[in-house]
Amino acid sequence: MSKLIIAGGTGFLGTVITSYFKDAFDEIVLLSRKQKKLENHCRTVIWDGKTIGPWTSELDDAEVLINMAGKSVDCRYHSKNKALILNSRIDSTKVLGEAIGLCKKPPKVWLNSSTATIYRHSLDKEMDEETGEIGTGFSVSVAKAWEKAFFGSETPHTRKVALRTAIVLGKDGGALQPMINITKLGLGGKQGSGHQKFSWIHKDDFVQIIDFCIKNDTLSGAINVVSPHPSDNKTVMQLLRKTLNIPFGIPSNKTLLEIGAFLINTETELLLKSRNVIPKRLLKQGYTFTHDDLEMALKELVS
Repeated sequence: MSKLIIAGGTGFLGTVITSYFKDAFDEIVLLSRKQKKLENHCRTVIWDGKTIGPWTSELDDAEVLINMAGKSVDCRYHSKNKALILNSRIDSTKVLGEAIGLCKKPPKVWLNSSTATIYRHSLDKEMDEETGEIGTGFSVSVAKAWEKAFFGSETPHTRKVALRTAIVLGKDGGALQPMINITKLGLGGKQGSGHQKFSWIHKDDFVQIIDFCIKNDTLSGAINVVSPHPSDNKTVMQLLRKTLNIPFGIPSNKTLLEIGAFLINTETELLLKSRNVIPKRLLKQGYTFTHDDLEMALKELVS
């Protein structure tokens, strides 16, 4: 009987993954801090994301483990939140590695969430897995520590893939809805200079890439989960206004964004960092994108 384990699977991306794979496995188990009512052959098993417990036995004889656990980065980066962001990722990744080590028949493949933010702010150079330059700052240090915990665990019988994921565009959560809301309010102009690159991935490609990585047993290491065509902030906002039939959008300079970010309890990095990332390894391995045109993707998601 085939089993999929999803750690931290109750959020936006976890829900997308569960929905996509619901007919591909005999059983889907979500490791979560809270019970969640699920359908059919999906069930929740309680864990705390940092210590070995009864949940560990679920990994034995599982086909696939996907780890999406981690506090949302959509918050203010004060010391408490910084610690929660870092520790929720490191602790869950380390304890899953320990749990795999206790398995008599460990999962065949372990896909661990990571982030395309690991690369430096770049307006010029496209960042791939081979020549991409790792950046600096809090978010990058979290990404580096996260991947170090993942690849540093001893799992000789489990293939490992780190999913360096860009901004995932979907209808029912993630970054798109707030972008739509501000555009409808007439605030959908360029943010900052507008030149900062926008690396993105449609939710359909996100889960199809996970499926591709599971089935392609030659794939391991870090994979950029991004569309092959990065856009930029100015173009994204123009396309969103066009899609929503909003005739104008007031631009926001950096100072205005800082004030707005403070008021809505988030950080401007999410808008102002230039993420110029391309999926070299996926293209090399033959993955075909369903959505590689941003305008068409937005039309499909907003309709």
